[in-house]
Amino acid sequence: MRAAFVGKGGSGKTTLSALFSRHLARSGAPVVAIDGDINQHLAHTLGLAENESFSAPPLSARTGEIKDYLRGTNARIASRDAMVKTTPPGHGSRLLRLLGADEVHATHVQDVGGVPLMVTGAFGESDLGVACYHSKLGAVEIYLNHLVDGPGEYVVVDMTAGADAFASGLFTRFDMTFLVVEPTRKSVSVYRQYRDHAAEFGIQVAVVGNKVTGEDDLLFLKEHIGDDLLVHCEQSPYVRGQEQGRNQGELEPHNRRALDRLREAVDARPKDWTAFQQRAVDFHLRNAAAWANEATGQDLAAQIDPHFEHGPAALAART
Repeated sequence: MRAAFVGKGGSGKTTLSALFSRHLARSGAPVVAIDGDINQHLAHTLGLAENESFSAPPLSARTGEIKDYLRGTNARIASRDAMVKTTPPGHGSRLLRLLGADEVHATHVQDVGGVPLMVTGAFGESDLGVACYHSKLGAVEIYLNHLVDGPGEYVVVDMTAGADAFASGLFTRFDMTFLVVEPTRKSVSVYRQYRDHAAEFGIQVAVVGNKVTGEDDLLFLKEHIGDDLLVHCEQSPYVRGQEQGRNQGELEPHNRRALDRLREAVDARPKDWTAFQQRAVDFHLRNAAAWANEATGQDLAAQIDPHFEHGPAALAART
């Protein structure tokens, strides 16, 4: 199951991504966390020392190699240059198991604080003025397109801030999107943007109220969000201590229960591989018409394999 955390910058989505990933990992569940934010802070939030660097190569640094590996023997994809971020898998494509013995996980996953983590990579000086950050996220979209995750397996992605997450088709690759909202008008404004965009594409969104300090904050969230409010997290002395380098104590009982509720919400989502693949095809055709056909000099609609059925059966057949 795939869960994304989105929200206004500073709302606490990276913190909640880390807490949720660690919560899952400590339960013994297979989990991969992915830092897909332009500000790459998830590794340090998970416990990497400030003077340490994440040593596994970022996904964006080896997008070409990832494409080569995942296209496998798929005859519909002539080369890595013809494979764009929305290219869906077909017969001959390599599919991935979560944390399987494959080139992608072996190269890009690093354990941080007990959580297997992959990162997209930072937005560097060479990118300024010539690229958008969504070019970094292409490798994450390709990864999720080719991943077959089963019940009780989790991918947790810390996404870019605000409604900017809708600037690519990546937002359709999740079973559940958690929108982190503070009890402020600005944060509620981002919620309304995201809610309206998500509704257009049938994307499941649940709101996590964050940094709630009392009844007034909770009433504010209930008034402005209503039934979309799944759960709320209280202002956390434990989290503040972690941010200040005081690694002691335990997360408060209320906030632990909130993490349990998030897991229950993800587990309750039905996994519809047919719908997942159809949505991938739809976005691929949109991208092909908008820019990718011209960029590659090919008709990328030909990459769609009409007889391919995504999911566990395809993975078993490929194996």
